[in-house]
Amino acid sequence: MGFGPPFFYARHDRTNPEARMSSDISLAFSHPEARAEASAPADPRDRISLRDHIVEADIGAFQQERGHTQRLQFNVVVEVRPVTEPLEDDVDRILSYDRITEAIAAELAEERVNLLETLAAKVAERILAAPQAMRVFVRIEKLDRGPGALGVEIVRSRASVPVKNVDASGKEESLHPVVAYLSNAAIDAPDLSARLDALQGAGHPVILAVGLPDGAIPESGQNPTQRRIDLLAIEQNAWRLAARDNRCVVVATRTEIDWAMRNGQMVVWAPSKIVLDATDGPKSPARNAVALALWLAEQMAATRLELHGDVSAPAGSRVPIETHPL
Repeated sequence: MGFGPPFFYARHDRTNPEARMSSDISLAFSHPEARAEASAPADPRDRISLRDHIVEADIGAFQQERGHTQRLQFNVVVEVRPVTEPLEDDVDRILSYDRITEAIAAELAEERVNLLETLAAKVAERILAAPQAMRVFVRIEKLDRGPGALGVEIVRSRASVPVKNVDASGKEESLHPVVAYLSNAAIDAPDLSARLDALQGAGHPVILAVGLPDGAIPESGQNPTQRRIDLLAIEQNAWRLAARDNRCVVVATRTEIDWAMRNGQMVVWAPSKIVLDATDGPKSPARNAVALALWLAEQMAATRLELHGDVSAPAGSRVPIETHPL
């Protein structure tokens, strides 16, 4: 095992226009630090990075790779929550550099894998288990398979890591919910109970999402306050749905959603807290409730988004979408 240049700890600087002007090709071959810089959200984040970390491992899908170690080079960048309280020079208050190398070592020791993509995803997931980590870039390259370096690079965000549960046999499993958007007509439809039965019977955790209620919504004339008004109006509609079927429990936090998923409880999403607290929040206005439901589905690593009612599917979805007209 060897180390190249040391770890770096850097604050994101959005004042450098050259990062935004970099071509896609140059970014593709740059250190993940450059990709993190170019794709950073508007809010500032701290980053820690590991450069040119080399280990030896038995990995590969081809027969000639089995039973032989080869050098792997890791470059990792982790975006972390900005520190808002005094650090007091206490290592327990930060994401330690060791967390990155320990994640690599732990996954290499776990089991032999064939693909770099599998290893990169496992390393990213382990790093994102740390509460400070928000987004991680992992590049792994094989150094001994040819005259150059052959590798992969992935990016994963904390929100897209699936909820974990332990089944009756003690085996850990990932939970991928169904997020179902119900239009107002679907909420009021006489077959609402049957729709909920079908959702529950599919074998996945169920998260229900709704939009604005019918009728006039107060107008503030200012985008930030209007966003809050609209989110609160959606929450009122969530309570209206809950009143129609006692299986629908309104929840507002990620902790409540995770608990409900692990315990087989159907929930209705009250979006204000999660949306307003999100570092990478939805870009669409809150009034675009279908886009809001799609954002939730992507954050929860949902198996699919179901649209119930006469609503159209958003473009560019990273999860499968099913439509269920009335």
